[in-house]
Amino acid sequence: MTTPSLAADTLATLADAETQRATARLAQDIFAGVFRQTLTPDPEQLGKSLRELEGRVIAWCDAGEGDEQRLLRLAMLVTGLDQWGLAYTQAFQLNAIPALSALLASLRSRLNVQSDAIFQQHFSRIEQVETDAVDFKIELRRSLHLALWHAMAACESAEEAKELLQPLGSMMLALDQRMPQIGWRLVADALAHIQISLLGNMDAMSDVAKDSTQQLFESLRQALPAERYQDIVRHSGQVLLAWQQLKRSKESQ
Repeated sequence: MTTPSLAADTLATLADAETQRATARLAQDIFAGVFRQTLTPDPEQLGKSLRELEGRVIAWCDAGEGDEQRLLRLAMLVTGLDQWGLAYTQAFQLNAIPALSALLASLRSRLNVQSDAIFQQHFSRIEQVETDAVDFKIELRRSLHLALWHAMAACESAEEAKELLQPLGSMMLALDQRMPQIGWRLVADALAHIQISLLGNMDAMSDVAKDSTQQLFESLRQALPAERYQDIVRHSGQVLLAWQQLKRSKESQ
């Protein structure tokens, strides 16, 4: 079966593939910093940490050339932080992440009317046009799904792992349904990198990690249409094969 080609990323002229990937990685770092602050009871320390994180966001956005580039970087970061926040509230059954809400509100409050209009335009395109900011989306979902998988793999019991297995599988299914063109590709990429992580550290992986990973794949197989699941398996297999070939090439040198 030939995989249909994707439409061009119309935002790539403002943020190339590496910039998009770097923005997704920064969103992960910023979210990790914010999430750590949920355990900080000291309001003064919390405020200091959030100002430092906000400064990193502003510095990255200001590195863009012109308002269009700067505001696209901000739109990607806000999108990424939103998705990390949503995923973690679902996976860990949280009502909210107040520190994240405070950071996002502060970032938006810096925009004037004109800048906010440009920001909203970019934010909407990222949300509504599947193939726009595609490299950002691939990197973002790969990191997000891997983070939840690592949390699942670190569980000491099958019961604990199941509490993360269910939301992780649901997120992947929702992604495929919400983004019919590239959603399944993002799922395939994430599954491939889960397999790479598992194979690269097989001896250290517990039986719980191995069993829960197998259950994740099986649950997706049962929930997805057969043809769609085969597309995912085929695509993830190509990614895994490329990794294995690169690994063998490095080992032979």
